[in-house]
Amino acid sequence: MKIGIFDSGLGGLIILKEIIKKLPQYDYIYLGDNARTPYGNRSREVIYNFTEQAVDFLFKQDCQLVIIACNTASAEALPKIQQNWLPQHFADRRVLGVIRPVVEEAVKVAKKKIGVIGTKGTVNSKAYEIEIGKINNKLEVLQQACPLLVPLVEEGWQKTDVAKRILRVYLQPLKLAKVDTLILGCTHYPILFKEIQGIMSSRTKVLHSGEIVADSLADYLTRHPEIETKLDKNENVMLRISKHDADDVTLREPQGDNIKFQVTDLSPHYQKLGEEWFGSGIKFEKIELK
Repeated sequence: MKIGIFDSGLGGLIILKEIIKKLPQYDYIYLGDNARTPYGNRSREVIYNFTEQAVDFLFKQDCQLVIIACNTASAEALPKIQQNWLPQHFADRRVLGVIRPVVEEAVKVAKKKIGVIGTKGTVNSKAYEIEIGKINNKLEVLQQACPLLVPLVEEGWQKTDVAKRILRVYLQPLKLAKVDTLILGCTHYPILFKEIQGIMSSRTKVLHSGEIVADSLADYLTRHPEIETKLDKNENVMLRISKHDADDVTLREPQGDNIKFQVTDLSPHYQKLGEEWFGSGIKFEKIELK
């Protein structure tokens, strides 16, 4: 069985890339709903319906475990899927999100103030604020919605002066508040990691969600052998990894037999983004969610 990675667009490729570096031996299916991205400005009902469709689709492709890489979907849909939908439809499968592992890491390193940037949906849900409060309610949490960042990244404008000016406007309140830790609450934002780090003070620890989620997944599989033992292992990949640096293999062979990439919209633009964000040679298959 496989591990599914779902995102509302292609930003989740950053998460998948880090997971494969950490856990190259498993089979993966990536699903990007880029025909309907972004999710951040949609209603909770619509976000839930889209997320349920994606998870159901991945389970029907023999995924044992699905990671919802989209922060908006994790915030708005994951609890209901875990508590209500999953027990009724796929009781032996698991669905995980990206918010909890990032929150746990943030609480570890934070001193007084944690900043969160995300889509309107993620910020309005207060998911990060609530989860942080469960672990340490003495930490102050300041949030900033950044609705223009996903379209900028999807257009490939992350290196432009326009993107930098918009980033400065969004980050200024958090910088003035002197947050000591910053959560990038959207899978697209790590693509802007260097730019964000450059704008924030060196006193602010900017967290890379991809690395954190990858470490958390490795720990989860260690703690849940009943899930891990059901996952297929690709011995050919293990042989390649033993001969080459993991980063190099990931970049040169993203289309390997153990990885399938599926999207709900396919165009030369999305192909270009996939190659820029994950690696050359990536092959997308267009599918329909319903």
